[in-house]
Amino acid sequence: MMTARVSTGNGGLDLILRGGLPADRLYLLEGAPGSGKTTLALEFLREGVARGEKALYITLSETREELAVVAESHGWSIDAFDVFELSAADGVLGEGREQSILHPWEMELGETVKLIQDEVERVQPARVVFDSLSEMRLLAQDSLRFRRQVLALKQFFAGRRITVVLVDDLSGSTAGADAHLHSLCHGVVTLERLTLDFGAARRRLQVQKLRGVDFVAGFHDFTIRRGGLDIYPRLIAADHHAAFLGEAVASGVPALDQLLGGGPLRGTCTLISGPAGTGKTTIALQYVHAACARGEPGVVYQFDERVGTLMARSKAFNLDLQAQIDSGCLRIEQIDPAELSPGEFATRVRRQVEERGVRSIVIDSLNGYLAAMPQEQQLILQLHELLSYLNQSGVATFLINPQHGLLGSMNSSINVSYIADAVLLLRFFEAEGRIRKAISVIKNRAGMHEDTIREFRVDASGVRVGEPLVAFRGVLTGTPAYVGEQAPLMEDRGRGG
Repeated sequence: MMTARVSTGNGGLDLILRGGLPADRLYLLEGAPGSGKTTLALEFLREGVARGEKALYITLSETREELAVVAESHGWSIDAFDVFELSAADGVLGEGREQSILHPWEMELGETVKLIQDEVERVQPARVVFDSLSEMRLLAQDSLRFRRQVLALKQFFAGRRITVVLVDDLSGSTAGADAHLHSLCHGVVTLERLTLDFGAARRRLQVQKLRGVDFVAGFHDFTIRRGGLDIYPRLIAADHHAAFLGEAVASGVPALDQLLGGGPLRGTCTLISGPAGTGKTTIALQYVHAACARGEPGVVYQFDERVGTLMARSKAFNLDLQAQIDSGCLRIEQIDPAELSPGEFATRVRRQVEERGVRSIVIDSLNGYLAAMPQEQQLILQLHELLSYLNQSGVATFLINPQHGLLGSMNSSINVSYIADAVLLLRFFEAEGRIRKAISVIKNRAGMHEDTIREFRVDASGVRVGEPLVAFRGVLTGTPAYVGEQAPLMEDRGRGG
């Protein structure tokens, strides 16, 4: 028999739980202070109220006024559900306990549990939040008595058709006690707050257990914003499998497309690599510009360059991006590197693909992406999962990869083969007393490609690709040897493609 599900009130968490929490069970929501537990608990109760259910918030640790302030910071009110403030209840935690012959905790704990049961009987709620277990742990004094009281609460709620969330801020807890508590609950959700060396704190969520239910395991990034928790479910590319399209994407520059056998294919990632100033971003923008001209939405994620500088430079190179932005076909998003988590970035990309139908994406640059999240673990693996998702969604992705150095030997810390289907390599070289640029394709999984090295220029006429540099040797080293005539070189009179 399938157990009915109840929404948590948070769309991201419901996706992680693949539909919500099984109804009429006891759950543990744990995390250190400041991790977002109270906000998530309020979302849970507000969802119940929106569905016409009675909801009850039992608080030992916060006053009603403090809870109202938290709700107000999100634009909410707590008037729609009952709030039972145990610290204000008659006879509980009152004066004179220290003069009792019995230990104060023996009386206080028993009376506390009894008051909770009486309030539940009075309100008859469908959803209950108990905040927090830390206060009960302090009253119990030892782990065995604490476990017994939590078990008593669980048995009290059993059969009453109530979904209960126990909140625990982990104060005074031990590893053994936590294990006992986890075993009593039907499911456990853990919130974490991580302080980084620089930038905003990172928050992440993990569903540690959920009996009899499939869920998305692992850590999921989230942020606290006005209006609740914005949870970003971990991206699993295999959940979005689609047939490979294999359609070539044209750039509008025939000579550039010929290098890649007609152009990069939809559902592939093209890495444009080279030193600073060779025109990597301009090539990527050329493809996005051509896509928008065909009516295909695109988006550029700008980690390095400021958007204003990018727009001015593009206009000088005969790429009118402003008109495409005004039409809504193109979006350029400036990424604040100190405020972003990889989960949030992946969710932004997914929304562009699934809500706007984006067909071309530029990430500028790969180094900027890595620098934005220096303390994240397995960042390249997360990027690979994102690129796999984009490939399976039929999106043409362009990654900008600045190399270290300008001339001669250059290197990259990125495993190119792991993340890219095609690689465009740009290099500087010197000839006839001028700094020139060369372009070549060194890899293309999707099909055939030219093995020639061609001269490449970006000027007021836009992107131009010249004839193969057959009169030179050692172009890729940055120190070529001239063995022919000047004819193959591109000059201002327009010779070349």
